[in-house]
Amino acid sequence: MLFSESEAKAICTKALSFTRADDACVRLSGDAHCNLRFAGGSFTTNGYREDAELSVTVWVAGRKGSASSNELDDASLRATVAQAEELAKVSPVDEEYVPTLGAESYKPAGGFVEETLRLSLDARARSVAGIIDDCQKAGAVAAGFHQTRGSFAAGATQHGNFHYDRSTLVSLSVTARTLEGAGSGYFLRNHFDVARLDVARIGGEAIQKALRSRQPQALQAGTYTVILEPQAVADLLGYSRAEFDARQADEGRSVFSAPGGKTRLGERVFDERLSFYTDPWHPDLPGPRAAQDGIPAEKFFLVRNGVLEKLIYSRFWGRKKNQPATPGPVNMILASSAPPVGIEDMVRGTRRGLLVSRFWYLRTVDPRTASLTGLTRDGVWLIENGKIAHPVRNFRFNQSTVQMLAPGNVDLIGAPERVSSSESQGANALLLPALKVKEFHFTAASDAV
Repeated sequence: MLFSESEAKAICTKALSFTRADDACVRLSGDAHCNLRFAGGSFTTNGYREDAELSVTVWVAGRKGSASSNELDDASLRATVAQAEELAKVSPVDEEYVPTLGAESYKPAGGFVEETLRLSLDARARSVAGIIDDCQKAGAVAAGFHQTRGSFAAGATQHGNFHYDRSTLVSLSVTARTLEGAGSGYFLRNHFDVARLDVARIGGEAIQKALRSRQPQALQAGTYTVILEPQAVADLLGYSRAEFDARQADEGRSVFSAPGGKTRLGERVFDERLSFYTDPWHPDLPGPRAAQDGIPAEKFFLVRNGVLEKLIYSRFWGRKKNQPATPGPVNMILASSAPPVGIEDMVRGTRRGLLVSRFWYLRTVDPRTASLTGLTRDGVWLIENGKIAHPVRNFRFNQSTVQMLAPGNVDLIGAPERVSSSESQGANALLLPALKVKEFHFTAASDAV
């Protein structure tokens, strides 16, 4: 369910009018989501849902209570506010309370295209049917997920703040599996503008990866030079925002912690060609205008030319440490100061290494080293003397992402693409390049295709 800015403001204002708490904030969000699933070479389900939810947080005598509801009539709003107030009365004192924001100015950031939201079922079905047909002609079977979504989020406080954002998303993931089950390929892309989603490329890439990954050979686990396609980079870095949390770094729980309660701010932590930043107004990756707690979003660098420049402070932790709260990040972009290198050129310059299509089933091993574990999937190939030699069986890996990007380990960097982690199905878009890294650690072989 999508409310306009004026409609959202009216609901938020009304909800706030029902409370007599010392402080309060409300958040109203909603979406309209349409999806088409396909598997076994045919459509399986088509779904549509829409919803909206209001959450209310109040503070009474320093005690915090929260409640939420997806019923937005006056009686339900009153009941939700009353429930939050009752919970506050029986809660302990909120030691991390910071007064809610007053009025702020917000710069529009874009990211909403009406045509994306209005994509017809016929158009969606035709594009997916074309991929299914192409798979069948190639001797493969297709499965995947196509979705469109429109969403909004609004927030208001008892001190007069109000902000509103809306966005659209279209994404398509395709898995192509050869008929004998010996080869598998996957490709996922997303955009806010349906006209810029290259459906033919997505299907074609998945099919070619499936055909090229047939009959993989076993290869011993170990440390290899690795070329990571943008999808693989997204799977590794899709949730990297948490690594930059200032509180974790100050408390010694982060890869960016230093002895004596200090942090690694000012140190070169990445290759000097790499910068990690957020930009709400990037034309390919617009973000919301409001960051945490309604702070106006800004463009800033977390890492610039390899040097750790900023950590992310919440409003509470910033006040405790006498630092300004961080206005984001509302998106994540990894860029290089060097000319981009294509994957084919990366392969040609590799004496021996592996080309990895993507990772899956990733889990954190140790946040103090930014170490992840997971598995390769849907295509790994051995490179010998500048050429793809043959596909190889999948691996389990254990790898620190910060070590992967560290000075001396990054060889070549591609051009950033709009991608997302495969586990998110297109929801957490980033701009990331392909990477060639000198050492990547595989710990065991896997027989999964």
